[in-house]
Amino acid sequence: MEAEKRVASSKKAENNRDKKMTRKEILEKKKKVQEIIKAALSEKDPLSSFPSFHHYSTKDLSVYLDSGRGDYLSSSVKQYIQYLLKVNMEVAYGTEWPKEEKVKRREMVSSEARYIFVYETVNADANIMFKLSKKGRSNADGTDDKGHLVAFVHYRFTIEEEIPVLYVYELQLEQRVQGKGLGKFLMLLIELIAQKSKMSALVLTVQKANMTAIHFYRNKLRYLISTMSPSQMGLQSNYEILCKSFDSETKAVLEE
Repeated sequence: MEAEKRVASSKKAENNRDKKMTRKEILEKKKKVQEIIKAALSEKDPLSSFPSFHHYSTKDLSVYLDSGRGDYLSSSVKQYIQYLLKVNMEVAYGTEWPKEEKVKRREMVSSEARYIFVYETVNADANIMFKLSKKGRSNADGTDDKGHLVAFVHYRFTIEEEIPVLYVYELQLEQRVQGKGLGKFLMLLIELIAQKSKMSALVLTVQKANMTAIHFYRNKLRYLISTMSPSQMGLQSNYEILCKSFDSETKAVLEE
């Protein structure tokens, strides 16, 4: 559904830009962007480059992070993703949820889907922390000794307006771990992954009915409504497309 939503608003500035470039320049630019996306997708474990983000702790919360991809999900993790999506998003989507749920189930197992999983370990000691930090990250499973799965981020490396971007499809946390700084921590990690992977922006879609999410992204993380968003094109919709650009050229296209 995220891909379908973006198709309607992805061609706005393309024609004007193309007129200012020769055919050779256009082809070279497209090739470069495709190479950036290919390199990002080939990264086996983006989390490994950020050891300080392998775990997150507060006074009453201790969690560990793990990376994964859609076509390698275990059955238990698939079930958990479906469960948490339904709990968190059914009300925001309203009558559209049954259709949206089917789309999300297809999206979550795509080979292009990338994940950050968050596991809670109750009363974790130094030995457990060491074991988890050394454990392989190729097969996420919510039932093993990593602990209980409490949150996840689903993201993809893709192209918007001929620009390489990291698109956040889902940021989902169980209610009991919300309000503890974990969501902000995860989005900071995603921003670092995007920059290391040479993405030019972070992009995401948020339901207008989800006021908590809108406040989180707009006010706390300073995301802006993108020029790709239907509201910026005079169209009626139940969602907004938000973004955070990393350079002036991208900002001119996606934000201004």
